[in-house]
Amino acid sequence: MIESLRLVNFRCFEQASLSLDTAGQIFVGENAQGKTSLLEAVCLLLRLQSPRARQTRQLIREGAEGFGIAGEAWGRELQVRGDRKGLSLKAEGTEVSVRREYLEESGLVVWMGNEDLDLVRGGGESRRRYLDFIATQIDAEYRHHWTRYRGALKARNRYLKTLSAGEGVVQAYTKMLIEHGSEMVRLREELCEKLMPLARHNQAEISGAGEELAVKYVDRAKGDLEAAFAEVEESETRRGMTLAGPHRDELKLTIAGRSAKDFASEGQQRTLALSLKLAQGEVLRELGKREPVYLIDDVFGELDPKRRNALMGRLPEGAQKLITTTNLDWLEDEKMDLAVTEVKAGKVI
Repeated sequence: MIESLRLVNFRCFEQASLSLDTAGQIFVGENAQGKTSLLEAVCLLLRLQSPRARQTRQLIREGAEGFGIAGEAWGRELQVRGDRKGLSLKAEGTEVSVRREYLEESGLVVWMGNEDLDLVRGGGESRRRYLDFIATQIDAEYRHHWTRYRGALKARNRYLKTLSAGEGVVQAYTKMLIEHGSEMVRLREELCEKLMPLARHNQAEISGAGEELAVKYVDRAKGDLEAAFAEVEESETRRGMTLAGPHRDELKLTIAGRSAKDFASEGQQRTLALSLKLAQGEVLRELGKREPVYLIDDVFGELDPKRRNALMGRLPEGAQKLITTTNLDWLEDEKMDLAVTEVKAGKVI
């Protein structure tokens, strides 16, 4: 549980301080007032990742040099400061230089938002990001390989713009991608085996129909990354980019044997997105050995009553739920006893 949150120069907030109930809280306000930024701050404080920003500078309030986020989570005082150079961390008032040490004790997160439809409708990047966000929270080994792989991939792509794939410096990074990428694929496949029965059960429960969901990891290298890189070497030299590896793999979602992206109805796709996120929470709870915090961004007001009720019924009773919404009309029909806080123009009222 996260008990408190303090912000300085984060997004639209010049300064904010609030206490959070252990059961959760509802933040209500019009669009573009800062509601989602509060959830984003919690995610960054606990996991050092933003679900919305790729670069730290995007999080800094206009005109400021950097931002600060602090709060008490699971009885520990955490602090994240960011500027254009990156992040600096503290736990219990002590500087933490190794991210792994910070993350192992900081808490787990499930993020749910309307953009979750991209899990079904979007390209493979959305589904890979879904797997990576789960795996990096519960598996230090995966986090190590994922970090090394991303660094090597960025460097290799940079060199490929001026050198051939057969050059020594590029080949050195190729070996790193093979080493760390092979482990990423193995761990992703294991994660999918955990997710599939949970997501399938959720899909059946929410839809009320006998829809047979399948979740399958597609390893484009077919277990042999070295051969895959040899096969694309000429194309990589010509195009100046890395064309093999787990950053190009896919998570295949099917209902009754047909592609959910191409053939499922909008209702089925929404149900599938919910089923995958609920399965994420179950896996985090089982393998992470603690209840994750659910960050639910403007979802309830957009769902029809059937799916809203199904989601409410499947959220763990003891989990902390931080929810944003533009209106409270839907709340009248729900048995949700959470404090309501207004957010307006970058201020928590």
